[in-house]
Amino acid sequence: MKRVIPVLSLGALLLAALPAHATDTGLTHRDSYGTKAVYSPTLEYARAGGPPSGQNPRTYQQPPAGYTAVFTENVSRHGSRAATDGEDGDILLTLWKQAQADGRLTARGRRLGPDVQALEAAMSAIGYGNLSGRGKDELRATAVRLEERLPSLFSSVAANGEKIDVVSSGQGRAVDSGTVFSTALTDADPALKSSFGAARVDKNLLYFHKSAGGVDYQKWLASDRRLASTLKSVTDQPASHRAAARVLGRIFKPAFVQRIVDGDFSSTADDLTAATAVYNLYAIAAAMSEESPDGKGWRFDRYIAPRDAAWFGYLSDAEDFYEKGPSFSDSDITYRMAQPLLDDLFKQVEAKRDGTSNLGAELRFTHAEEIIPLAALMRLPGSEKAATPGVDYTYADNPWRGAETASLAANIQWDVFEKGDDYLVRMLYNEKEIPFKAGCEPIKKGSTFYDLNELEHCFGRS
Repeated sequence: MKRVIPVLSLGALLLAALPAHATDTGLTHRDSYGTKAVYSPTLEYARAGGPPSGQNPRTYQQPPAGYTAVFTENVSRHGSRAATDGEDGDILLTLWKQAQADGRLTARGRRLGPDVQALEAAMSAIGYGNLSGRGKDELRATAVRLEERLPSLFSSVAANGEKIDVVSSGQGRAVDSGTVFSTALTDADPALKSSFGAARVDKNLLYFHKSAGGVDYQKWLASDRRLASTLKSVTDQPASHRAAARVLGRIFKPAFVQRIVDGDFSSTADDLTAATAVYNLYAIAAAMSEESPDGKGWRFDRYIAPRDAAWFGYLSDAEDFYEKGPSFSDSDITYRMAQPLLDDLFKQVEAKRDGTSNLGAELRFTHAEEIIPLAALMRLPGSEKAATPGVDYTYADNPWRGAETASLAANIQWDVFEKGDDYLVRMLYNEKEIPFKAGCEPIKKGSTFYDLNELEHCFGRS
């Protein structure tokens, strides 16, 4: 049956409330960006008026007496970047030019064309998919804070001739993230320059969703009927079409919105595709803030109301949840392929303990497609709960949020402390101390330090 949007109903549609499961359980403005949320540790984000997402550095627990930091390692997503292509801009500009010719743009909508052209030009200038100025700043700041948290470790690395290994997926933005991060460390402590060798590429470790190790996953992603039907159920529902109408109604006059709904521009986009293109540019604009004309950011929030950004953020999160994260409770296909990366985290620590490694730090740079499965495999906070088959993932009944699990520049870090033959490990998630999964026992109640032997036992390592 054809969907009809009467001219007189558009105002009502614009006032319609977002369905409850996208608004309750503490949903924040940041959540509406999904995995395109920019990286914001506690102090910076709190000053911007948002909730804390990291940890005040003054509150980090200190290791027990006699323990010394001897090693650190991370798995970091690349920093903020441009969109990977110009498809969303092309869709919107095609529709916008037709509406302009027909005299069917709203007063707000008349701004859209120039805004899209300017944003696309800025992304093209740095290269689609490449790090933005903000992305480079995120990596620099994270590196400096790492050195400030572990000054004695890095002093020891430089003094004792230990090495720092840098490895990436080989994709440009990940390679560049490693370079920016390394340069920031040596700027903070020039004595570290001799510790860095040539950066390495390991696609099987850090791009596993598209490497030989992910073949089963790739087949599942392309052909699993349950996945396809679930995503269609979540996305192609009346609430989505209502939200799309509200988004498009900000830009185009009612008759033109109806033409999009009726399929008059099916070769370009339907209503959901067009509204999603608006959302996608809204979501990526924050990552491109330094490339805006005045350096203060873009104003794509004028084209999508907060409740509709939240809805499309939920749709984006649902796709990532099912395709990359905890997914269905009776399957581990989405995160099983992260096992080699978890193994590598352990192997680096074990080599340090066994005296077979001269590394002081192992720095890895990768993508959301790797951070999300790793978080699910490790049962990190927010990634513990999968969806019951037949019951759709919603914000109301699941804590998983893309903005918290794998924002731009998201990172997982293990710090290792030694006292004689004893080794303790502390984990930070986006620079916040967190416990290991349930069943792993810290050295004492409330501590974030775990004996390495306990972690090996807890994770089933022989």
